[in-house]
Amino acid sequence: MSNKKGSSGVEYSSISEIKGPLIIVQGVSGVAYDELVEVESDGGKRLGRVLDVGLGIAVVQVFEGTSGLAISSTRARFLGRTMEIPVSQGMLGRIFDGVGKPRDGLPEPIAEDFRDINGAPINPQMRDYPTDFIQTGISTIDGMNTLVRGQKLPIFSGAGLPHNALAAQIARQATVPGKTGDFAVVFAAIGVQNDEARFFQKNIEESGAMKRSALFLNLADDPVFERIITPRVALTFAEYLAFDLDMHVLVIITDMTNYAEALREISAAREEVPGRRGYPGYLYTDFASIYERAGRIKGKKGSITQMPILSMPSDDITHPIPDLTGYITEGQLFLSRDLYRKGIYPPIGVLMSLSRLMKDGIGEGTTRGDHQEVSNQLYATYSRAEELRALAFIVGEASLTSKDRKYINAGSAFETRFLKQRPDEDRDIEQTLSIAWDILSDLPEDELTRIKENYIKQHYKGNKQKEGKEKS
Repeated sequence: MSNKKGSSGVEYSSISEIKGPLIIVQGVSGVAYDELVEVESDGGKRLGRVLDVGLGIAVVQVFEGTSGLAISSTRARFLGRTMEIPVSQGMLGRIFDGVGKPRDGLPEPIAEDFRDINGAPINPQMRDYPTDFIQTGISTIDGMNTLVRGQKLPIFSGAGLPHNALAAQIARQATVPGKTGDFAVVFAAIGVQNDEARFFQKNIEESGAMKRSALFLNLADDPVFERIITPRVALTFAEYLAFDLDMHVLVIITDMTNYAEALREISAAREEVPGRRGYPGYLYTDFASIYERAGRIKGKKGSITQMPILSMPSDDITHPIPDLTGYITEGQLFLSRDLYRKGIYPPIGVLMSLSRLMKDGIGEGTTRGDHQEVSNQLYATYSRAEELRALAFIVGEASLTSKDRKYINAGSAFETRFLKQRPDEDRDIEQTLSIAWDILSDLPEDELTRIKENYIKQHYKGNKQKEGKEKS
């Protein structure tokens, strides 16, 4: 066992064990959790960080993996600082890997500052309440599960569902209507395949949205540690844009399930006592350290809005990953396999979806005065249509009343006209609400019990038809 003082920290050659992505260093002192470590061997230098320290033992996670390392020839130098990334506005329009190094073949941007990837917690007293509407151009989101600036709204998906296409569409189309200040998108992909990475890159480049976007792509064959680092690197850059440059930033992270799997793999290598389904007991806390970096700060013009995407194993919404995410975030968008089988894109199951902050970001002055009531009526109509479809399956549609059949027709129109839209179709909120009124106008006027009479007189298409006949 030996140690010596290097130019940038204390170096130890007392490596006792190499296991998976971890090395165990004995006899250490003055080492801190999350401290950066330079691991040197005959094969060159690699970077790592301290995962655990105590009783003179440090557990170090090696970023590039431990393949080729030998206990006898490996040395660890503790650098006395946490991992930082250079940040600058020049990172917009660029593509990086999971640790913030250029992946587009261009040189590294000139740094305007260096920031700790773990960020700085927002003082709860200084948090500003999310209130401003973000338009995604997707009717199901804008009309019924509105995204609000500063919100955390995850997408719950399943294997084979088009969450990647939906994420790319949101990244292309998202805007904050009527607000001054620049809008930017930070896109973080965790553990994606090469073809998925090319899809995101090509999709955003061809749409012209690349100049306001930054992509952080962690590929499936990259070291497992990168999946832990990638969302933190992306959010660190987003915080710089939002709170230093006063920009409105939308952060899209896909797929948090890959992140959780990486966390489980590292936890198993550390021989920690597993929690639910083998995930570490601190999964909730770890998720919170990512999700809670969204928000607005009093006195700051910028904001960070998060849309994390997670694929539910076996479509199980009670799985620990969606379950714990639901406790931390303000709602969810649920992708329905039944709608997907019907050929509906995006297959957002509105009856399982919820945006808890929607009411604070819509209404007169932001979207339109009738927005909330139209949304409520659409929910009620579609829910009733689903009930009647199930009943008709048992007793036959011939047994239903004419009013019941109108509800079923309205439910079908809702799916084919409101939910369904092209992947390149960008609807503003006026178009979304107009389609909603077209569908609701197929119901008898006295069935619109959730909308005020003045809005019915103004927008109900049957009234306009009556007015036209009276004039003629």
